[in-house]
Parts: sequence; C-alpha cells; structure tokens
Amino acid sequence: MARRHMAWENQGHTLQATALIHEVYLRLVDSESVRWQDRAHFFAVCSRLMRRILIDFARSRGSLKRGGNERKLTLEEGLIVRADVPTQLLALEEALTKLAQDRPRMSKVVEMRFFGGLKNKEIAEVLKVSPDTVMRDWNLARAWLLREMDTR
Repeated sequence: MARRHMAWENQGHTLQATALIHEVYLRLVDSESVRWQDRAHFFAVCSRLMRRILIDFARSRGSLKRGGNERKLTLEEGLIVRADVPTQLLALEEALTKLAQDRPRMSKVVEMRFFGGLKNKEIAEVLKVSPDTVMRDWNLARAWLLREMDTR
C-alpha cells in the first residue's frame, strides 16, 4: 500500500515507502481510542494516514522556507530549458477535500479504493453499504474528480 502511495510522488522524493510505514505506525501506536472493526477498516485507516502524511510532506516541501514550489535541479537539468511540471498531488487533495464536503461517502470510497487498494466488497463492509453502491459511488466520484482536475 505504501509503494502504491509513493508511485504517485515525484521522482527523487526523499520519503521512502518504509519511512511512510514507520510514520503511520508512530501515529497508530498511541491511538487507543480506535475500535478496529476488521482488516478492511485497519487498511482504510492506514491508507488515510498515508495520504495525510504525504500531503503534509508536500506542503512542507512547498513552503517558502524551502524555496517555495521551485523544483530542485541537478546541474545537468539546470542547463536544459523546459517547463516545470506542477505536482498533481496537491490538486488531487483539494479536489478530494471539495468532494468530501459535498459527498463524504464518495470521498471515502475514492480514498479506500484508489489510495488503499481495497476491493469493492471490503469498502462495502467498512461503509456498511452494498458493493453495487460502492461501484456507483466510485464511477460518479471518478468522473467528478476528472472534471474538477481538468478545470484547474
């Protein structure tokens, strides 16, 4: 799951999949208030934490203290003239946040399926809905997110 999250990150990302897992563990180890329902619930929570960690990391890397949104270049890359490709992770985060305000269940389906890699049946168990409802939510959310990301 951590590798899947890291696959969406820029090359040269300083956070590795193992470090991401360690960060999730550190956040979960003292969490006594969570009542684990089953395996799917555990993975859904882990997926959400991984997403939060990567978003926080992306925001901190984009802070002015660290050079703003400027991409770090090697000497060879600095000599080549080309347009800088903006990161899609923050745009996706903004779109998911907007979706969560309007349609919270759809947002959870996207998080669990896209980021967590859970199957429709597992998502249905966590959300206590039918697998068909999960599939409908996934299709609608995916179309909505694509439209929202295209307008930016």
